[in-house]
Amino acid sequence: MTDIDDLVRRVARRAVSDGPGLPAPVDAGRIARAEGELGFALHPLLARLYREVADGGFGPDHRLLPLLGHGSVALLGHGSVVGEYLTRREASAGAEHPEWPEGVVPILTWGCGMYAAVDCLDEDGQVLLFEPNPYSGGSWEPCWFLDSVSLAGWLETWLAGTGWFEEDAYDGDDVAEPEPWAQAARRLVSRG
Repeated sequence: MTDIDDLVRRVARRAVSDGPGLPAPVDAGRIARAEGELGFALHPLLARLYREVADGGFGPDHRLLPLLGHGSVALLGHGSVVGEYLTRREASAGAEHPEWPEGVVPILTWGCGMYAAVDCLDEDGQVLLFEPNPYSGGSWEPCWFLDSVSLAGWLETWLAGTGWFEEDAYDGDDVAEPEPWAQAARRLVSRG
């Protein structure tokens, strides 16, 4: 079992060491505003990362998105957690085959339409991979993968350099590839 306080400290140390210019953390008011716009609470560990480490700009590869964005332009030209979620859910509202499940917030973009996302409705905050390339019409279910059963585990993988997304990870034998998300069909429902 992961000591969450220790994990947050280690993530903060890594975030600072990865580069200067880290955005300031968000305060409780911005967390509350984000949750109000989302319509649900952020996963507690995700909220702590934004409150205690930084407002995005750290994490694997392309870095975590800012929570609410910085004015009209978000970090690195990408959107924000809240903005991306609301846009994707709006596109899914009333659709016969919704693309984006309720309660799953995109936290970073891998590029080419791919996202890492945290299921805020899951107690462990499972981390999902949205990969649109398998889409061939109809259900978006084949585009959703389970990357990690928990946000804490996903962060540990990043800190250890053993995630599938790490360039050197394939030199070892312990790289876990994302697997199809078993809950995708049940969670991809339209609320039109």
